This record gives sequence, structure tokens and C-alpha cells, in this order.
Amino acid sequence: MDPAKCTSLVEILRWRALHQPDAEALTFLRDGLQAAESLTYAGLHQQACAIACALQRQVARGERALLLYPQGLDYVAAFFGCLYAGVIAIPAYPPRPNQTLNRILSIVEDAKPSVALTTLAVKAKVEEKHAQNSGLRSFNMLPTDNLPGAGGSSWNELAGEWLDHNLADTDSIAYLQYTSGSTGSPKGVMVSHGNLLRNLQDMDLGWVHAGDSVLVTWLPFFHDMGLIYGILEPLFKGFPCYFMSPLSFLQRPVRWLQAISRYRATHSVAPNFAYELCAARVKSEEKAALDLSCWAVAVNGAEPVRKETLDRFADAFAPCGFRYSSFCPGYGLAEATLKVTAARRGDAPVFYSVQKAWLERGRVVPAEQDQDSQTLVGCGSTMIDTRIEIVIPENLTPCEPDQIGEIWLSGSTVAKGYWERVDETNSVFGACLTVGKGRFLRTGDLGFLKDGQLYITGRLKDLIIIRGQNHYPQDIEKASEQSHPALKKPGFCAAFSIESSNEERLVVVQEVERTGTERDWEEMVGSIRQAISEEHELQAYKVVLVRSGSIPRTSSGKIQRRACREEYLSGRLPVLRESP
Repeated sequence: MDPAKCTSLVEILRWRALHQPDAEALTFLRDGLQAAESLTYAGLHQQACAIACALQRQVARGERALLLYPQGLDYVAAFFGCLYAGVIAIPAYPPRPNQTLNRILSIVEDAKPSVALTTLAVKAKVEEKHAQNSGLRSFNMLPTDNLPGAGGSSWNELAGEWLDHNLADTDSIAYLQYTSGSTGSPKGVMVSHGNLLRNLQDMDLGWVHAGDSVLVTWLPFFHDMGLIYGILEPLFKGFPCYFMSPLSFLQRPVRWLQAISRYRATHSVAPNFAYELCAARVKSEEKAALDLSCWAVAVNGAEPVRKETLDRFADAFAPCGFRYSSFCPGYGLAEATLKVTAARRGDAPVFYSVQKAWLERGRVVPAEQDQDSQTLVGCGSTMIDTRIEIVIPENLTPCEPDQIGEIWLSGSTVAKGYWERVDETNSVFGACLTVGKGRFLRTGDLGFLKDGQLYITGRLKDLIIIRGQNHYPQDIEKASEQSHPALKKPGFCAAFSIESSNEERLVVVQEVERTGTERDWEEMVGSIRQAISEEHELQAYKVVLVRSGSIPRTSSGKIQRRACREEYLSGRLPVLRESP
């Protein structure tokens, strides 16, 4: 069967293992540059079969398996092992040394997995630190690097016991992509094989992959972009992927570009902050050794795309052979599998300068010279059946062409809904216009369409996106409120993001009692910073302490985060103490 006619990822990997058994599929760059270990298509198929066999002995088809792995080949083999066994995978990651289990326990409570696939090392660390946690005792932890007879030629022996029921089809759920939120009930998006295959086709139509394409990535596999574009797209089209851990990139951003240069990558993807980081931190002597002329598609997505960042990155690396036309800004979300729109390969990014005053009022008015303006980056168009409507959320009617509204979607990449959440699925995935037919996905994002390009202007919801990761403000607020004995009351904190130095940064405004001293306030700021860092792996840009009653609220007492943000930026917030 031609891969283009396959109805599941299982069929695609089996086809490649049969017809391209020795072709290199995945290579892990342990230090971010040196190839440490690789898997061929045949090797990946064999390990997936072996893991599927182990799962079939313990878990019924349709049950869930949590994936707790560091970045590596084990993660990929376990993901495909779940697909081969008909078990629904849940990509996640092991808790770090100074991190709580809140997010993992929330996922466990929601999805009720029967097993957690992991490694011996991760299993030992989790059990040592969290052995008494009842949430973790509810399922078995199965190390896939310690399967009976696993390793070397014995993988084949175990794989031979795999029972191929061949029941996966386009409508089968492949995995649950959990939305962000460590303590605030994260939701599992049900992504089907059909959703994945259609989204992979969409990305291929726009970014054009071939057998001689090469991809380099550092994005984590529990992230939808890291999993789908970083791992599944190369498998779908049959070209090699070189990947490193996110930490390797964050420690030395130049490693990403060095890997692109060394392995002659044609495609790579990252959030806006990564391009900004490279432009700011890669040294002149490091640039001298880079050749980025091979880089044809530089996808920028997962967070707001900024023209200033594109300009800075292109200026910094044009001497290395980087072409501005390689940039492919895009927009997507997990509820639509991944990609919704993006610029096409070879097309230069499109920009639109609008009057800032009208933008803040929800209208799109072109800016004339010398007017106070904001330049927006076009996020391209869709290549498939995705339908985009810009809607007035208050009355569910389509917007006028110059009006900003909520982005609604329909089409074959829209996921099946949220796991075991009927009401929320109906509300988010089953929206209807007051005129016309059809059901739509409500994205919660604001934007408009012009000349076929989708422009993103903000978020209807209060979701905070920093470095490509989504964070619910109520989770951060809870961490702040519980960080110090004097801050026990809920509902007295507001978390939001602001733009500073071309990045989204976190600001936390916390109400405190009037009777506190400077020493008390300093201690509270430290406690808040530490709690947010441990719970969410975020560094608060500013922690602001204000007196009780200072945060804007609705008539019913709900925190008004946007109003609080406006007061903070305008200097109208009565500040007791602000962290440096």
C-alpha cells in the first residue's frame, strides 16, 4: 500500500519498515550536536511491536497509557507501541527534581490510565520521591527498557508475539493531547488517526517535504508541535529527523543552529522566543562557523509571531546564508490537531500595519505614515478543507471584513472533543452561527482575515502563552496564594502577561494585608517566585504586591485580569512593593 493511502500511522510505519527497513528515521543528539543513537524504520517498528505485545498482556484495547520519558528514542518507541496495541497514548513528561506532581496527577485523575510507560531510571526516581502518593499507586509503571528479553536481537523475539488486530482506522483515537494547566483540571484533546493524517498532509502541502528533506528539532515530544511536526511528519514523508533535548537548546541556543548547519537541515520549527534568543545570544565567532543556506522552511508558531523578531534573526544570520523568505509564520492549536494556517514554502512573510487606536477598539484600519501603528504578521492560509469564520462572540454572527472577532474553525483536522467532558466538548467544539449551517470549534483567539491571510490580534480567553507553552492564570494565581501563610485566601491575585524586550513575560499581582512590613513583603515576593517556578517552571518577570481591594473586580467579585493589566501598565495600580 502506498503511504498516501494509509488510514493510520500504524500502517505508515509498517510500510516504511517493509520497504525502507534500513533507512535512518530518528537520531538523538545527546549533547545537542553529536549523534548518540539512531533508529531505522525497521528498528522502530520492531520496538513498537515489542512494546505493543507487553501492553496487550496487561491492558485492554482502548484503555490509556501515560508516557513518562525524557526526550529520547524510548519516547517515540513507546508512543508507537501504544498505537500498535490500540491503546490511547497520553504524552507527558516525568516530574523534575524540584517539581510537584500536580499536573501529572490531574491528568491521571482525568484520563484514568491503566499503565504508565517509562524507563527504569525514571520509575526509580518517581517511586523514591513519591512512593506514598495514592494517585501514582492507581496504575502500574512499566519500564520499556526492561521488557522480558528486550534489547538487541531479543526485541525481535518479543515483537513476534504482537497480535495485529488491524483495527486502527481514521476514526480511532490515537492519543490524548492534554492542554496546559498543572492544577486547574487540564483537558485531554481526543486526536484521531484521521486528524493526524490530514494535518500531516496539510503541512506537507504548504512546506513541501521530499526524501532528501532533513528536519532538526529540540521541541519536547509532549508538546503537540514537537510530536506531530518533529516526529510524525518525517515518518509520514520518509525523511530523517535529528532531535535534541529542550535543555540542550536552552542552555546554548546556538546548538540548534549548529545542528541545522551540520546535518544540512531543510526544515525546522520553533516558537518566536527561540528565534529571539538566538539573535540575542549567538556570538559572532559562533556565527562564523554556521552555514544556514540549507534551511528552506523556518516555521514560527505556538506563540505570537513578531516582525521585530523576524527582522533581528534575519539580520543576524543573513551572513550565515539564512534567507528571509524561509520564514513560515503559522497559527494552530491542539484542538485542531496542530496547524490551522501557515505561510507557504518560498513565500516571503506578509505584514499589515494598522492603527493601534482602532485595533484596541476591535477594528482594522490601515495605518498611514506617522500614525501610531502596530505591524501584524500574517499567519498564512490553509491548504485543505479547513473553514475559518471570524465571529462576534457576543451574538454569534460573522464579523464585517474590518472587524476583529473570535476565530472559529471547522474541517477534518478539528479533533473529536475533550476526553470524558461532554458539556465542554459541546460548548467548544459544537458552536453554531445564528446564520448558516455547520458546527465550529471556538478557538478563544481573536483575529481577522485579509487577502486570504489570517492575522492574530490577541486572546479572548485569559490564557497566558510564554515560550510556546500555555498557562492558565488561575493555576499561577493559586500557586501564588498558597506560597506563604499570610496569603491563604483565594481570589486575591491576578496573573497576566505583558510584552517586554520582544517576549511575553509573566506579571503576578497579589493583594496583601495593610499591616505587613517591608521585610514581610520581601519574604512574600520570594515565596511567590519560588512557588511559581516549582509548580509551573516559569520565572515571574514582576511580582507586584498591592493592598486588599486594589485588584479590579466585576460586580459579582470576579477578578478582572485585563483591567488589572491595563492599570499596571498605565501606572494606576497602587503598588506597595514591586520586585526588581
